[in-house]
Amino acid sequence: MADNKNEHSQKSKPKLKKEEITIVDTKSARKAVVATAVGNGMEWFDFGIYSYLAATIGQVFFPEVSGPMQLVFSFATFAVAFVARPLGGIFFGMLGDRLGRKKVLAITLIMMALATLSIGLIPSHASIGYTATVLLLIARLVQGFSSGGEYSGAMTFIAESTPDKKRGFMSSALEVGTLVGYIAGAGLVTLLTYILGEETMLDWGWRIPFFLSAPIGLIGFYLRNNLEETPAFEAMKEEKSEDEDVSVKDILLFHWRAILIGMFVVFFYIVVNYTVLSYMPSHLTAVLGYGETEGLLLIVIVMVIMIPIVLLMGYFSDRIGAKKIIQGGLIGLILLSIPAFNLIASDNTILVFLGLMILGIFSSSFQGTMPALLPSLFFTNVRNGALAITFNISASLFGGTTPLLISWLISKTMNEMIPAYYLIFASIVGIIVVTIFLKETSGKALRGSPPAVEEKIEIKEILEEPEEALWWHDEKKELDERIENRSEDEK
Repeated sequence: MADNKNEHSQKSKPKLKKEEITIVDTKSARKAVVATAVGNGMEWFDFGIYSYLAATIGQVFFPEVSGPMQLVFSFATFAVAFVARPLGGIFFGMLGDRLGRKKVLAITLIMMALATLSIGLIPSHASIGYTATVLLLIARLVQGFSSGGEYSGAMTFIAESTPDKKRGFMSSALEVGTLVGYIAGAGLVTLLTYILGEETMLDWGWRIPFFLSAPIGLIGFYLRNNLEETPAFEAMKEEKSEDEDVSVKDILLFHWRAILIGMFVVFFYIVVNYTVLSYMPSHLTAVLGYGETEGLLLIVIVMVIMIPIVLLMGYFSDRIGAKKIIQGGLIGLILLSIPAFNLIASDNTILVFLGLMILGIFSSSFQGTMPALLPSLFFTNVRNGALAITFNISASLFGGTTPLLISWLISKTMNEMIPAYYLIFASIVGIIVVTIFLKETSGKALRGSPPAVEEKIEIKEILEEPEEALWWHDEKKELDERIENRSEDEK
């Protein structure tokens, strides 16, 4: 009996062959990171300029509403895009698991560029009445549908294209792309407002950033279309047969726990991200009475400083683990959100900047770690689809609604500290989920994939401890058993 047990134990141990270990070509990895980050930056330039022009768009498309409620209407249109995100996420995510990661990233970029260009072409409410509002809503829905496949696909692509021990640092470049896109959008809006003046911006100047999305989209499409497919996807494609494609139902049925954990992680990440990067320019302008140029300039400076901090967070996540860095950021927000917003409300430019910088630093702790952490929650064969479902449902529920909810609550309560309270609430939820349910995966192979290394010399060390290298083996075995039992029950 004991011999049988030992024999079963021996059989269940993971086996790893030398040829199964992926040696990542450094040049290809860097090219993948740069192209994906640049493309992502272009996507978020398109998506971000709407946020920075929210106050102006409110006046153009909702002239019958005034005061803080005009901003609420404008952000309601912003939030509409998030209705389409889960649909886009499911469509492009499943497509990415079937056809490949890079094809989907090229398609989403072109869709976003065309939708953004169309916003700049819509006549104002004064010209065609409520038809303008309907057209704006349609364009925002297309933007949302394409962005549903964009960010999760980009995270998957970079995570699968980089060595395990550098995944945190290299994946953090994706958020650098996001910041550069936001900076370009905010910088352009700030420059145009300064040159043209607020009246001209309201008349026609607001359209210029939307027009620029077309040539930017073509550049991004070229970069992404010339990438190689990820090694993890290629390896999976060789091993599986055509009838092994996983359905949405299967993902929800067998990967629900990882999806649930991921949704809570995305919740606090997206609330912090959209509060700091999307909502704050309008808060400074519409709530605190700053001029549009001054408010945007402060945000731009904060984001520029955040870039090296994001990379630093990614670098340290490879060494001490992403989990510790995220926990530090959440504790920081719980303790310092209220002091930060007190500084922002001080009417002293230096103190306002200091308050924004505090929020920016803690936001950087998530931006530098999430692009590597979130893809590691799922196995390779479902990664793109499951991550797209997870990210986009959570982003739709809490991302697009964050500026809307905050601006609405402020208009009802007249309490300028509402954003701080919301950040604290999100951070408390985050610290509970991360501490109890999140497994540290920094420096380890992605779930369902063999290790990925940068140098051949690393292979010998990995082969000595295959159980540690294939840490996900028991989890995969349990998952396969559940799937097999389910199939037998259905027969």
